[in-house]
Amino acid sequence: MAKSSDPANSRYLEIERKFEVFESTVKPSFEGLSSIGRAERSPSQQLDAVYFDTPAHDLAARHVTLRRRTGGTDAGWHLKLPAGPDARTEVRVPLGDESTLDAVPEDLLDVVLAIVRDRPVGPVARISTSRTVDVLYGPDGGALAEFCDDDVVARAEDDEESEQRWREWELELTGGADRELMDRLANRLLDAGAVPAGHGSKLARVLEGSGTDEPAAAEPPADPVHRAVAEQVEQLIVWDRAVRADAYDSVHQMRVTTRKIRSLLQASEGAFGISDDAWILDELRQLAAVLGVARDAEVLAERYEKALDELPKELVRGPVHERLVDGAKKHYKSGLRRSLIAMRSQRYFRLLDALEGLVAAEPPPTQPGEEPAQVTIESAYKRVRKAAKAAAQAADTEKDEALHRIRKGAKRLRYTAAATGEGKVSDRAKTIQTLLGDHQDSVVSRTHLRHQAETAHAAGEDTFTYGLLYQQEDDLARRSRAQLDAALRKLDKSVRKAR
Repeated sequence: MAKSSDPANSRYLEIERKFEVFESTVKPSFEGLSSIGRAERSPSQQLDAVYFDTPAHDLAARHVTLRRRTGGTDAGWHLKLPAGPDARTEVRVPLGDESTLDAVPEDLLDVVLAIVRDRPVGPVARISTSRTVDVLYGPDGGALAEFCDDDVVARAEDDEESEQRWREWELELTGGADRELMDRLANRLLDAGAVPAGHGSKLARVLEGSGTDEPAAAEPPADPVHRAVAEQVEQLIVWDRAVRADAYDSVHQMRVTTRKIRSLLQASEGAFGISDDAWILDELRQLAAVLGVARDAEVLAERYEKALDELPKELVRGPVHERLVDGAKKHYKSGLRRSLIAMRSQRYFRLLDALEGLVAAEPPPTQPGEEPAQVTIESAYKRVRKAAKAAAQAADTEKDEALHRIRKGAKRLRYTAAATGEGKVSDRAKTIQTLLGDHQDSVVSRTHLRHQAETAHAAGEDTFTYGLLYQQEDDLARRSRAQLDAALRKLDKSVRKAR
């Protein structure tokens, strides 16, 4: 892999539609549209691109394209990621020198490392495009969209006989153009004789024409829990990309997704042919723990920043912001680095392989006359009841850990209930999970505040504010505990109705 750390690396949101047209189709006119002031044609461009993927076309299977393009105004490496209807996020990296023509830049490949893992990535198609561009401007003179007329010559790599030729049109919004403009412009293209393209990208058309089509999407599993696991595995891949980009709340969401998968697998071990001590469950637990270092620091930073902002200035004494907020942010960055190291390891790749294998595998066969195991909320709810009973009898020194066990049980119940269509039970379990999540955050925060106050005291600093924040956290924990019994009763009532 080629290394690229150029600061010119950038991301763009691309909003576009593609249309198929005949060679003889006449270009449309955009006159008469109130939102378009004028159209200007740019000089013709010759674009030559090499597309990259794994031998099994893992990127194409997830509608991701990776190319190295020369010519035009945006020559370079382009990675395009799904971002909703008509939209893709495009990550760009400069071309580099001639010695790295077929070596994908490391920092670009890292974005999709959860997809390609340790598989080789090389050229799969070559596409040449002769393009003319009409730039459409609004009445105020600002560019709103580009209309591209493309003549395409393409072939799969190492297959001269697979050459294809076609013409297509593209509409792409620019800047902050209103998405409704896309519909109005598209209607002009349809009126001119175009039809919506049958492929999301030029690469998809090349692969189909060469007999190496994108891997077909698997049918969703019939079992609801199995289907929920499959959906969460896909979400794990999506949040993986967000964590690598250090997007806000991404570590939290990836950790939540990891825990959802683990809870769902534990709730339906028989359906997946795994035991409670299976390797895959332990790996999921350890991945969540690694992510938890950054996540806990992120929570503390946000928590203390908000609390300190709400306090009168005269109550914030000493360098408390530096110790609590800046210190937690520094710890977050350290935790993120640890997470990324784990997410670039062979161990992580094998976990992803195993998860996809579980999703793709048929349920284990049942014995003659034996009914397939049905996943219900009963076993998960029994865990909650047992944990609640133990918490009621726990000594004060063990109360926090006992309440945390209720939360873990409620979390598993929530995910199982949601997967099996018991929405009310899921909502009630979520309420308990949230209450006790606040309580657990308070426990962690109070421990952290106590340690920081001791350090500040040793440095001769005023520790008044630490005590004030500690009391606020203790009050929050008390409010959470006070609401727990009522929440447990509502959960019990909803479970009884669901039976």
